[in-house]
Amino acid sequence: MESDGPEVRRPFRPGAPWRLGVLAEHVGAELDGDPEVVVDHVAALDSAGDGALVFLHDRRMCAALQETGAAAVVLRREERNRTTLPALVTDHPQLIFARAAGLIHAEPRPDDGVHPAAWVADGADLGEGVIVAPGAVVEPGARLGARVWVQSGAVIQAGAEIGEDTVIESGAVIGWGCRLGRRCRVEPGAVIGGTGFGFAKDGEAWVRIPQLGRVVLGDDVEVGANAAIDRATLGETVLEDGVKIDNLVHIAHNCRIGVHSAVAGQVGFAGSTYLGPGCTVGGQAGFADHLEIVGGCHFTGRAMVTGSIDTPGVYSSGLPATPNRRWRKSVARVQQLDEMARRLRALEQEIEALRGGAPGGTTEDGE
Repeated sequence: MESDGPEVRRPFRPGAPWRLGVLAEHVGAELDGDPEVVVDHVAALDSAGDGALVFLHDRRMCAALQETGAAAVVLRREERNRTTLPALVTDHPQLIFARAAGLIHAEPRPDDGVHPAAWVADGADLGEGVIVAPGAVVEPGARLGARVWVQSGAVIQAGAEIGEDTVIESGAVIGWGCRLGRRCRVEPGAVIGGTGFGFAKDGEAWVRIPQLGRVVLGDDVEVGANAAIDRATLGETVLEDGVKIDNLVHIAHNCRIGVHSAVAGQVGFAGSTYLGPGCTVGGQAGFADHLEIVGGCHFTGRAMVTGSIDTPGVYSSGLPATPNRRWRKSVARVQQLDEMARRLRALEQEIEALRGGAPGGTTEDGE
């Protein structure tokens, strides 16, 4: 069957209608076009249809912009002449698009209150407008601020404190005594306040060291799915305001992550490491224990951080993928480095001995 045009893919979560004039005011953009145009979802340039707001993020997509069926576009000022569509014009299109998408596709909330299939202990303290979904558990002494949303299957253990407007998604666990700030989000399967990895050697056996501290999250912290943030042995493991943690990140006991730092997936921090403010960490990077990392450091993917860093900058390590034959040769040479270093040192000593001979670089017998 022939199609009349490209397939229009609507978002899974429907959006709310917004007039462009009102939307521009809310997101902080300049409107160039009809303020009465209505958008009700965001979409990709090549699949947008009626009511879609799109985002020109790459000049290579300008051809698609000419053909899009969208209602309006977010773009940079210098790109305005590339389309006659109504536009939200800005110097920061990604930021404006993010704000707009968040408003148009605002997460629908169920009715306030505790679902009959949830379990909330008598000793728990629930603020105004709290939602506790089916299968969720809130243990004695837990305190939930106003408008906290505990989704299905999440567990808030005894004595935990959750700041207002925070969302605990399905299957997440907030450990006993831990404290989360306002407007945080903990995604499915994440564990905040699991037992830190601490053991003492007893001969050939291991004896568990009780982990008696807690985890503290500041305001506006987000923790990705299946991330694990261990409670402190004593004291606190801390994620400061605005920290963003991706999926499958592990932060060990007594670490501290500085304000507005962002950590990508599968990164691991060993215990008692401090990451300063405004740092970014690429995927699969690893940090040794007891490090001090100054603010403003940026680590590329798979960086191996084994020592403290006191100078801001970009840091990298690790080898990119290469053909196997070349990689095997490189590894073989790496294994020969000690022997090569010894031979080089011996040659340096011989040169120094020759330089230390008679004038002109000759030996005493004239050779």
